[in-house]
Amino acid sequence: MGATRASVEVEVRPPSPFRLGRGSADRTLWVQGGIATRLLTVDRAPVLARAWMRGPGLVAFRAEAVDPRAVTIPVPCEEPRLAGRAELATAIERMRFALGVDEDLSAFHRRFRRDPLVGPIIRRRPDFRPRRRPWPWEALAQAVCGQLIEARRAAVIERRLVGRWGARLGEGRGALRDTPPAALIAGRAPAELESMDLSGGRSVALRKLAVEVARGRCDLASPDSDPRLLSVPQIGPWTIQCLALFGRGDMDALPAGDLGYIKLVGHLANLGRRATVPEVEEFYAPYEPYRGLVGSLTLAGLHRMVSEGPRLPLAA
Repeated sequence: MGATRASVEVEVRPPSPFRLGRGSADRTLWVQGGIATRLLTVDRAPVLARAWMRGPGLVAFRAEAVDPRAVTIPVPCEEPRLAGRAELATAIERMRFALGVDEDLSAFHRRFRRDPLVGPIIRRRPDFRPRRRPWPWEALAQAVCGQLIEARRAAVIERRLVGRWGARLGEGRGALRDTPPAALIAGRAPAELESMDLSGGRSVALRKLAVEVARGRCDLASPDSDPRLLSVPQIGPWTIQCLALFGRGDMDALPAGDLGYIKLVGHLANLGRRATVPEVEEFYAPYEPYRGLVGSLTLAGLHRMVSEGPRLPLAA
């Protein structure tokens, strides 16, 4: 086997019902023909990671080293290198985390399968998991892009960032792209980020966060870093909750300030208006320690109630 063809493959039996689902909004994760594909950069080494259902209750993962010369990096931070077995194993671990294949949801299902709100959705979607990101940095950057705007507009901004500064494998519409790392975003001027349709304040905040991460001042995988993150202007509890849920896998982290929750709880609680953040938190409090999971599940299962319903006034 040649060096550029080094690969690692593992099989996983999910402890709970599982399916691959859809790709990511920023188009870094593709799911086509029953195969999930993602270009990942692991310690400067590009890796092609894939996952697919090999049979009932069996998921296969494969990570393959990519020749660094085949990858286009718009603004190189450091010289890329060839992945070894350690990097390939890490890529598989990150894909397993992002897809949530190892999550055992049996206790959650048993506890809430008769719940009048959540039970019917669990029965329809027993394989549901929140859509995580492989790396905490991606979840944090995604949250900053989504502050105070609709999800569709946030997705466009994310795709612009990926298209402008993400590493690319292949050409044209079928090219695979990676999310720009913190070190690369740290080297951008706020005006460059603002040109992607980020507001001026969020552009400055994203760059400051990238500098903190790139210089090793905070470990995004640990909640211990949250006070430092919160000291950055424009960064509040909602952003940290998104990081915890989608970047750390904390099933109890509820981004209660999300517009979707504010509108959904306004409907479900018959408020006749949009809910306040405290009202959202109170509504989901009985579902602890699965508030984030239940929030994502209800938002996905009942999204038409919000998207097709009347516009609710803001709380007084």
